[in-house]
Amino acid sequence: MTVTMDHKNKRKTSWDSKMSVSTVSTKHLARSETPSSILSSDSDIRFTRKLGGHYRCGCCILAFFLLFLLVAAAAVYLGYTFLSADPPGEQVFRAMFRVVRGDAFSAELADPATEQFRIRARDYRERLNLVFRRSDLRPAFLGTEVLALDGIDGHDLVVHFNLHFDPRQLDVGISDLMKVLSKEIALQESRYLANLTIDLSSLDIKESSAVLTTPLPITTSAVTTMSSTTVPPPPRFCGPIQLEYCSKLPYNVTSYPNKLGHRSIKEVQEDVIAFRELVDAECYRLAYEFVCQLLQPSCTIRLPGEAEDKMILPCRSFCREFHAGCGNRIPARFKDALDCMHFPEFTGPGSCNSKPGCVKELQAHGLSSQVCDGVVDCRDLSDETSCSYCPDNHIHCGAGKVCITMERRCDGNNDCPDGSDEKGCLTVAPSLLSIVKTLPATPHHSQYYSEGYVIFSEKGQVGKICTENLNTTVPEPNREATLNTIATSLCNVLSYKNVNFVRIQEDKEDEVQYVHMEDPSAAEITFVRAPCPKKEVLYVGCSDLECGTQSLRGNAGIQGLCKMAAHADWPWHAALFKDGVHVCDATLVSAEWLLTSASCFQGQPKAQWVAHLGSIRLSGSSPWLQERAVVGMVKSPVEGSTVVMVKLEQPVTMSDFVHPICLPEEGSGGSLTHLSHCNTLGWARNREQLQRIEIKLSSMQRCENISIPTVNSICTEPAYLIDDCNEEELAGSSMLCLLPDNKTWSLVGISNWRIACSKPGTERPRLYDKISSNIEWIHKTMRAIS
Repeated sequence: MTVTMDHKNKRKTSWDSKMSVSTVSTKHLARSETPSSILSSDSDIRFTRKLGGHYRCGCCILAFFLLFLLVAAAAVYLGYTFLSADPPGEQVFRAMFRVVRGDAFSAELADPATEQFRIRARDYRERLNLVFRRSDLRPAFLGTEVLALDGIDGHDLVVHFNLHFDPRQLDVGISDLMKVLSKEIALQESRYLANLTIDLSSLDIKESSAVLTTPLPITTSAVTTMSSTTVPPPPRFCGPIQLEYCSKLPYNVTSYPNKLGHRSIKEVQEDVIAFRELVDAECYRLAYEFVCQLLQPSCTIRLPGEAEDKMILPCRSFCREFHAGCGNRIPARFKDALDCMHFPEFTGPGSCNSKPGCVKELQAHGLSSQVCDGVVDCRDLSDETSCSYCPDNHIHCGAGKVCITMERRCDGNNDCPDGSDEKGCLTVAPSLLSIVKTLPATPHHSQYYSEGYVIFSEKGQVGKICTENLNTTVPEPNREATLNTIATSLCNVLSYKNVNFVRIQEDKEDEVQYVHMEDPSAAEITFVRAPCPKKEVLYVGCSDLECGTQSLRGNAGIQGLCKMAAHADWPWHAALFKDGVHVCDATLVSAEWLLTSASCFQGQPKAQWVAHLGSIRLSGSSPWLQERAVVGMVKSPVEGSTVVMVKLEQPVTMSDFVHPICLPEEGSGGSLTHLSHCNTLGWARNREQLQRIEIKLSSMQRCENISIPTVNSICTEPAYLIDDCNEEELAGSSMLCLLPDNKTWSLVGISNWRIACSKPGTERPRLYDKISSNIEWIHKTMRAIS
């Protein structure tokens, strides 16, 4: 039997169902009679979905539309690629600038095949790449190509280069490039063009349709004409502060443009609300002072020979503290201008503005005992000059609780405990104004000048030495020898070994006092005030700064040297700070290099390292403190040595308080028999003041019991065992020994671990790495990387 069920409606649907149920018949079924479904012992039900005609039509339309879009896209692409008059490609700009200081042209640089050209070109390429990768043009920037280095041998270096950009990412024009490069070149503390002075007027940029491989034409006798797209900024000059909001500043003159690019008081007033909101937010205690020093920076009058007045910015450390509290509130358009790496480090009076309120800060940190204690802890000396022992209109001696009037400076009597008031009465400086403007409230000069006019100081008055009486006091054959004798004596007093030149030069400064040398050939020269109608004065150049000398101590050597360090006792000692925390010590060996231990950097992630020199307390500072960022490190290749050389961002300024140590002579063999009075330097646990620890050589066996020395090691122990141990030595501290002349100190070793206090009788021997085995590598590195 067969039962067939068909369900059909007059209205067609998307489903047509048909089910057949049958039993198996014994009758033979023809192939044409086979049912659609046969139910036997295994049941089977089948549903078939059939697509309606109108749906099939819709799919065809959709497929045709997609095909049309695909063909259209292909046509547009082919047309744009092959038929466009201006197909996409690199945008190339050809540029040049002239380096007038910090680098010079040499004959080897003219040939691109030389190693010297390759190294120098790579340096400039990487510097320029960093400039643009940190700029607003970075989405389109592809790279820099240095084409040529040009110039006259020994004179300015002209750099020719191409700049490549992707126009599909950003529309870049010549004015955009000029803005980026001009901003970086004009920075006083350039981050990426550090140690280079570039003539802004020599910057020239041209757009090129293809990569050029020949340099821009230049003339060696004159600066290349500036591109018509740039206008040289007017010279900076000082003017009165006009912003009423910042009337509480301790100075009353400012200049434009300021750090934020404001060129007038009108532009400042347009943005002042945004900065007032930062102050009102109370995100930093000294926000008002910092903000006003940005909007209305202080200004100093130009020195003779300078083209414009100078803007004085807040110090980098001041900026970092402001950023720590208010960094996330700074408006986005000002963030680049407020990058603290573009603010100056403190290098002495006049270099930048420190944060105010030093005495209050010491007291807030529980350091009231350091106020009026005879040790300078503030850059403005306020912790000592505001004391009862220092009346108004007096200057501090720099050491001890003694202040004197300016009239007692260089009056022939020692009024200061260390006699500093009678030192530096003759010095060398590029101008008289440079001495007057940078004198702190102490008798000490803030820096050495290797050449300049001979400046005298007497009873608070300064002037120059007139040479017009030489014709009458010194015979012609002896005149040159007399001048050389005077110059040699003066250079030696200033810690220089040799005289480069001495000459008589016309003085172009106004309102200068003069003295004559009464008897220039005498053993002791007397100076007498006198007019100088022709303004012929003495000009001297010195060279080869002495190392290892304690200038304020003279030739005293170890005599009278206290355990607690005084300012200028150890002018080569540096403290290394990692992200603001003191973690190691180091030793200054040249204007740009420190020596320390590799253990300082082991396991340390990338961090910001800063070196402090010229200070003897970690919690304070002084007018002689210098801060320098660390930009690189080179490890010793000597087997068993952990010594590393640390490169500073900028050279230090040499003075009585910051001075390099002597290194062993090459080929000395590391013998220590000629050395005496060896010391190392540590820090007091409670007072945080630098102290010396006298040490002596010990048997290597004693060090072997606690460590694994190498052939490069020196084993020492304290010379005197004391019960009240209160100092500890940090990794990187120096082993210093006195040379046979009893006035010069030499660096013998570097400690590679931190040594803390221990109980009496259990003092840990100190292990140092020899410097003598590294001396060749040290000199080679300093010559190669300058």
